[in-house]
Amino acid sequence: MTDHLVVLLHLCDSLFPIGSFAHSDGLEAATTQRRIETAADLRAWIEVTLSETLCRLEGPAVARAWEAFVHNQFTALAAMDDELHALRPSSGGRKATRAMGGRLLKTWQQIRPGTTIERLLSGRTTFTLPVAFGIVTAASSIPVRAAVEGFIYTRLAAIVSAAMRLMSVGQHEGHALLAEALAHVPAAADAVLSDSAPFRSFTPALDLMAMSQQYGHSRLFRS
Repeated sequence: MTDHLVVLLHLCDSLFPIGSFAHSDGLEAATTQRRIETAADLRAWIEVTLSETLCRLEGPAVARAWEAFVHNQFTALAAMDDELHALRPSSGGRKATRAMGGRLLKTWQQIRPGTTIERLLSGRTTFTLPVAFGIVTAASSIPVRAAVEGFIYTRLAAIVSAAMRLMSVGQHEGHALLAEALAHVPAAADAVLSDSAPFRSFTPALDLMAMSQQYGHSRLFRS
């Protein structure tokens, strides 16, 4: 049997084909409008994403989806997914998270087939990315804490990857910022796993950038 850590590393690798490289979550619009120009600006963007989006919305969704899938609570999974989808302010963000979540589930079922995911997909084929991530980690018996930490890592790494294509940020500086952010992930996972409050996130500046992304004259990213 493949070690759980190896499975999680495979899932979190940027090589995994869910299309995350095509999305910046509004960072492209922010750099185009010169709202994010320096490493300090990027650090602030990462900090808000971690403290709000990941700790209060997407991280809890991963953990709760993991729990619901373990107990075969498919109706609860669908309701959770609908709520998470509705909380994304930008239409591009809503399309992106469902597209990536759907690709994750489809690909995972192809390479690591399981009867429970097969039953789930017979009723619904697309889920938001955090819910899909919770599903596949639960199906692979990856512990919930590792699932949450892995998801947070992928989201933070995606920001830095996008920034290195959009800004004057080199690999050394980008990975230094990522390492700085990753130092806070254990505490973030603690907060997520002890969180029983409803999904919520207050990131108006980031949301406005995500909503304005579609109006860019030319774009590298879809969202």
